Amino acid sequence: MKIILCTDGSSYSQISYEYTAWLATRIDVEIEVLYVSDLSKEKAVRSPDFSGSIGVDAYQQLLDKLVTIESDRAKINHKRAKYILEQAEHFLSSRGVDKIKLTHKTGFLVDLFPKFEKNADLIILGKRGENANFATEHLGVNMERLVRASHKPCLVTPREFKPVNKVLLAYDGGESCQKALDYIIKLPLFIDLELHIITVANKDKKTALQNLKTAEKIVTLANFEPTCQLLPGEPEDKMQRYVENHDIDFLIMGAYGHSRIRRLVIGSTTAQMLRSSHIPVLLFR
Repeated sequence: MKIILCTDGSSYSQISYEYTAWLATRIDVEIEVLYVSDLSKEKAVRSPDFSGSIGVDAYQQLLDKLVTIESDRAKINHKRAKYILEQAEHFLSSRGVDKIKLTHKTGFLVDLFPKFEKNADLIILGKRGENANFATEHLGVNMERLVRASHKPCLVTPREFKPVNKVLLAYDGGESCQKALDYIIKLPLFIDLELHIITVANKDKKTALQNLKTAEKIVTLANFEPTCQLLPGEPEDKMQRYVENHDIDFLIMGAYGHSRIRRLVIGSTTAQMLRSSHIPVLLFR
């Protein structure tokens, strides 16, 4: 199994290393740690053409200084990337992970990402980035964009690490939830953990109950002993309450829909759960 571990060196990234190491103790994985230097941070501010007012020679000197500034910034960013990647490698190696590849690119993470996820089985990233301290309840911009764009399962990690003993699957019978079920029963990742499955429905409870029973049957045949419940109400509220009341350590759910309108709904169940959750969330498209 190949994992793409996205990092920016922030405190949230450090916790993603913890969960990656935990995964590596349970299944055989290859890990590519990816750091992308933001291209916009290497560009010096371009001055308008003042050659007519300050003279050609002075203007050329200004351009030369801008080139020097860009070069210096690029060198600093390269050193920073090297340090962050080496720190990630050291952490993972100290936890017994031996299949590690370090990758540094310059550009924009969202633009470069499709190339990397093609050969990956799982994406891991912190739910917020290096500007986390400035926006307590906000999600990281790159995280939201990657989760919405990615076609691979994405594990979004929280601010603190918590040992995983209880896993919750939020199930609605949809395609993404079927992928999650397949993931659960085919990988040994969750086999000895306590599995909970809930369905939240206000309408058509009969269909919801049938879907829940189907999911229960599938995981039972795979040697799980799930706790299953059908809950009435709003999905965000019921899921969060269930996580808190049952001391859930790991949440699995469907991610954003594929339509353009659906991708633009910031207040969706997915985004709301990511904002409020203090546990890792594994998302499926």
